[in-house]
Amino acid sequence: MKVLVINGSPHLNGCTDRGLREVESALLSNGIEVERINIGNKDIRGCIGCNFCRQHGRCVFNDSVNETAPKFATADGLLVGSPVYYAGCNGQLLAFLDRLFYSTSGTIDKTMKVGAAVLSSRRAGSTSAFDEINKYFTISAMPIASSTYWNEVHGFTAGDVELDLEGLQTMRNLGRNMAFMIKAFSAAKKSSGLPAQERSSFTSFHTEG
Repeated sequence: MKVLVINGSPHLNGCTDRGLREVESALLSNGIEVERINIGNKDIRGCIGCNFCRQHGRCVFNDSVNETAPKFATADGLLVGSPVYYAGCNGQLLAFLDRLFYSTSGTIDKTMKVGAAVLSSRRAGSTSAFDEINKYFTISAMPIASSTYWNEVHGFTAGDVELDLEGLQTMRNLGRNMAFMIKAFSAAKKSSGLPAQERSSFTSFHTEG
């Protein structure tokens, strides 16, 4: 069982990385493999709504999104970390998630893959950024792993995060809870399969003329 970790921060050893590493350690201690992908320092375009992916099964822009898709397909969980910019996520991360989720909507069944978000901020704005990431999970039949507080750490540097004892505790609890959910869903999938997902209806209020 494996969790794919996406770090949206351009600072590879910064606050977001420190929070993610605490979650990763807890996952590993509970028998879950982790694979990290850093995308915050890469040039990632936003979705242009061309629907190339609908015909070809991959995004028209051949970058980190297409490289990540096969890893997402085989993962049991997705852990996404972001710094907070103006009470929101890093722009590259949102562009990446838009394209990853949209371009794989017809090729990767995300049902019961466990999702979790980790945010880092100096002081505030983290809960709105937290909500941004969680929405990708809730539209994809992906249960969200929670912890004993919002999944966030605080600090201006990674060294500051070391002093956020509650934040690091929250990260460890998140890792344990995520591991538990992945194992539980794996057992349920083996015994009774995944729940059916109806997708035949598509509400549109387009009118002729």
